[in-house]
Amino acid sequence: MSNELDIELQQRGAEELEHSSGAALRYAVEAAASNTKRAYRADWADFSAWCAENERQALPASPVVLADYLAHLADSGLKASTIVRRCSGIARAHRLAGHRSPLQGVARETLSGIRRTLGMSADQVAPITVAELRRIVQVAGEGLHGARDRALLLVGFAGALRRSELVGIDVGDLRSTEDGYVLTVRRSKTDQEGEGRTVGIPYGSRPETCPVRALRRWLERADIADGPLFRPVDRHGNVGEARLSDRAVALRIQALAKRAGLDESHFAGHSLRAGLVTAAAAAGVAENDIARTTGHRSAASLRRYVRPATVFDRNAASAVGL
Repeated sequence: MSNELDIELQQRGAEELEHSSGAALRYAVEAAASNTKRAYRADWADFSAWCAENERQALPASPVVLADYLAHLADSGLKASTIVRRCSGIARAHRLAGHRSPLQGVARETLSGIRRTLGMSADQVAPITVAELRRIVQVAGEGLHGARDRALLLVGFAGALRRSELVGIDVGDLRSTEDGYVLTVRRSKTDQEGEGRTVGIPYGSRPETCPVRALRRWLERADIADGPLFRPVDRHGNVGEARLSDRAVALRIQALAKRAGLDESHFAGHSLRAGLVTAAAAAGVAENDIARTTGHRSAASLRRYVRPATVFDRNAASAVGL
């Protein structure tokens, strides 16, 4: 049984979970992605600890209890976005236990006040520009590490892939065509049902930054025919059988950025996805065409990346003759 269920079963009022079938519980918990589940687990543990310390009931919690907890978080200096996520974790724990979410009435009003007071500006990593990507690729090296990192970065950028999607690729998810590779992304953050989406990885106009050539070179050099596409390579040049971790994507980007003379603290795994969106918007690609590649279902989410790239397009101040 997962850690999430262990935590929930320990709470008062969780008898509904104990009487459900093991299979039902397992499938219910799998409704969230692994990173999300880890966050929910930590959020629920924090709420439970606060309730125990303050002699309040955690499950089911009343809207008043949740409101007091949210005020405590805001007074402790947490960001509004973190507090909103805490609410999601608490609400999920209640749903799994068969209870109504306490995020209603005074709790909902308290959360609204926190969002207005603290603001909801999103912390975004810097998108990798095409020029920066060229610099990073140049310093990747010529050995197996370099071949893998070059393919990792260029495929991640061209496909606007999240790092979890990138390391989740299997060789069988790729189909070679005359236009490039057709990639089937089996599961993503916004596709928890596993419907999948198809992404085209096209040839690049420059051989040194062509994702198709880089991917073929990695497959040939690593002699990989099936299983995980991106794998660890040890210092002796041996390719592992396991899948590269999603954290390794961020570490490789940062290490190569530093080697290229860039400030590595500005970049993370998401910089590849953000970079493609930003570059495509600056090149005049329509939002719906960008979304076909990225899989964005929300125009608002997509525009977080599009707006910085188009901030000087039809700029009001540019037209007034300053």
